Amino acid sequence: METVLKIGDALQRFVARVGKIAAWAGVALIVLTMFDVITRRFFVLGSTKLQELEWHLHTVLFMFCLGYAYVKDQHVRIDLVRERLPERTKSWIEILGILLALIGYCCMLIYFSFPWMVQSFEQNEMSSSATGLSHRFLIKAALPAGFLLLLMAGLGVLCKRIVHLFGPPYLSAIALADRT
Repeated sequence: METVLKIGDALQRFVARVGKIAAWAGVALIVLTMFDVITRRFFVLGSTKLQELEWHLHTVLFMFCLGYAYVKDQHVRIDLVRERLPERTKSWIEILGILLALIGYCCMLIYFSFPWMVQSFEQNEMSSSATGLSHRFLIKAALPAGFLLLLMAGLGVLCKRIVHLFGPPYLSAIALADRT
């Protein structure tokens, strides 16, 4: 069980590290948006590249921080009933949710988005705007990468919840502690 816990910790640490780095895209997005608004409003300058870069930063922020939110248990939940349940029941619900929904959903999205990204790369896809950004495959790569990170986060949580339910008591408490 200690090995399962170590695997879960390693997965969660990696996802958290990527999420913390990607969160800086939020700062860049704020600065870029302010610059774009100010230059459009006061200097009547507009840039398609700036607007597309804003969309790309939104994508990076969302896709690479989704797994981090799951690791930190900060994702959207319907907590009306769940918060009143004992921790063991929460673990069972989490395990079932990961096995029945998250793994299949992430695998399906990775499976379908990866060829879409490869096709974009092979075609050297660019923006439909003449003044837009090139290398569209880079932003399309955020989809399979982001869902891979979410899958890794789910597997990390799964490992920890399994240790919580089936591991020895001293590991059970460690498994639920926030160690990322």
